[in-house]
Amino acid sequence: MKLYLLAGEASGDKLGAALIRGLGSLVQDLEFRGVAGSEMQQESMESLFPMDDLSVMGIAEVLPKYFKLRRRLNEVVADCVAWHPDALITIDVPDFSQRMACAVRKRIPGMRCIHYVAPSVWAWRASRAEKMARYTDHVLALLPFEPPHMTRAGMTCDFVGHPVVAEPLAGPEDVRAFRAETGTGDAPIVLALPGSRPKEVARLVPVFGEAMHLVLASRPEVRTVVPAAGPVASAVREGIRAWPGEPIVLDPRDGAPELKRAAFAAADVALAASGTVSLELAANATPMVVAYDMNWLSWQVMSRLATIDTVTLVNLVADTRTVPEFLGPDCKPSAIAEAVNELLSCRAAREAQLDAMATTMTRLGRGEEAPGLRAARSVLAALARNGNGPEQ
Repeated sequence: MKLYLLAGEASGDKLGAALIRGLGSLVQDLEFRGVAGSEMQQESMESLFPMDDLSVMGIAEVLPKYFKLRRRLNEVVADCVAWHPDALITIDVPDFSQRMACAVRKRIPGMRCIHYVAPSVWAWRASRAEKMARYTDHVLALLPFEPPHMTRAGMTCDFVGHPVVAEPLAGPEDVRAFRAETGTGDAPIVLALPGSRPKEVARLVPVFGEAMHLVLASRPEVRTVVPAAGPVASAVREGIRAWPGEPIVLDPRDGAPELKRAAFAAADVALAASGTVSLELAANATPMVVAYDMNWLSWQVMSRLATIDTVTLVNLVADTRTVPEFLGPDCKPSAIAEAVNELLSCRAAREAQLDAMATTMTRLGRGEEAPGLRAARSVLAALARNGNGPEQ
C-alpha cells in the first residue's frame, strides 16, 4: 500500500508519526512519501522539502510568502501524481491541504483523499465543509463534536481522539526534582507560553512581560518559567531579558524534554497563547489564562467571520467558559495580570477550571485506545469501503 502524506506544522508532524506507527502495527508492506517533519522522518519517511516552508498562519502573514507557497504546491502535486499512491492523506494546514487535494483529484479523478484534523468550520467559514467535500472523501476529527459538521457536507468522518491524551505526564517525583533543579522551591510558579511562531512571540512576549511585571508587583514570591518552542527559543530568550524576577527559560535545544513536562505539572497557573497548548495544560490540570493578538488585518477579518464566543478548546469541549481569554484589542497587560492573580488566589476559580479540564480529557478519549491507532483503523476502514485497502 502506497500512502502520500503531507504535514505542514509540528503538531501535524506528531499526528503523522503516530498514524504511521498505527498503520505499521496493522498492515505490512507500507510505503510512505510526501512532506514530513522530524518526527515523521524518524518513522523512515523522507520529506520532499522542509515542512517548515508550509508553516504560515494569518492572512497578512501568508501574503508575502504567496509565490513560494504556490511553487511548493505545484511541486508536491506533481510528485504525488507521478507516484500515484493508493491514497492522499493531508494533515492539518487546511488551506494548503485542500488546494493540494483539489489539484490531485483533478489529475487523478479516482484518488482517495483523506484529511486528518477537521477544519474548524464550527468556528468560522462554515462553507468550507461543502467546498472540502468536492475533493475529500474522509476526515479524521480530533474533537468529539466535529463529525456531524463533516457528514452533513457529504464526507465520512470519525472522531479518533486527541493526541494530548496519549502524551506522557510528569509525576510527583518529577515535580520535586524540577523544583529542586530550578531553585523554585515552594514558590508559586506561573508558566508563560508566548507561542511557537516568530510572529506570535514578537507580539506576545512584550505583552506577557508587562503582565508579569504587574503580577510580581503584588506577588514578588512568584517565579516565572518560560518553556520555549525550539524554532523561537532564541527570540524568547532575547525578548524576556526585560522581564522581572529572573524568569527561567526551558530551551528544548538543551535537551531534556522531561523538564517541560515537569514544568507543566509543577505550575500553579499558566499564561498561554491561544492554541492546542491549552489542552496540554488541561492534561496536567494547570489552570490558565489565554491571551492572543495578531496582525490588525487578520484580526479584523477573523473576528468578523467567527461564529463562536470563545477560542479556547477547554471551554469548547467542556461546554463551559471557565478559562478567561483576552484576544485582539482585549490583549492588554492589566486585564491579563488581574486574571492571573485571581487564579493564584481564588480557589473557586481554580476548581471550576479543574472540573472543566477533567471533562475535556474524558471527552477527548483519555483511557481509550491511542489516537494514532484509532486514526490508522479509520484510514483503513475508509479505504476498504472503496476497495483500496484491507478490511479491518
